[in-house]
Amino acid sequence: MPPRMTTQALQVVAVLLSNPTDQWYGFELVEKVGLKSGTVYPLLARFEQAGWLESRWEDVDPRVAGRPRRRLYALTAVGATAASDAVNAHLDRVPRPSKRGWIERPEVHPA
Repeated sequence: MPPRMTTQALQVVAVLLSNPTDQWYGFELVEKVGLKSGTVYPLLARFEQAGWLESRWEDVDPRVAGRPRRRLYALTAVGATAASDAVNAHLDRVPRPSKRGWIERPEVHPA
């Protein structure tokens, strides 16, 4: 079942789709999206449960890196398509003013 697309979920998805082949770590997404970790991490878990994301622990020695290992998240092919569809469906529901300078629909190129 696809995750419920709240405003916060759409924000996270938009960042993931900005570079759909990249691997992201949770705190990086927290910073980019500007939401609290208590919002972002549950969304990542829901996206992973829905098959939109895959995650793995990075392969570093925490002592050498001087920090804890990071959990890396990447969109799956199915997830990139579904996330793109969700963003486009949301944008289709949003009325567009005719003012010049309105932000256009982003072009999303799933992997």
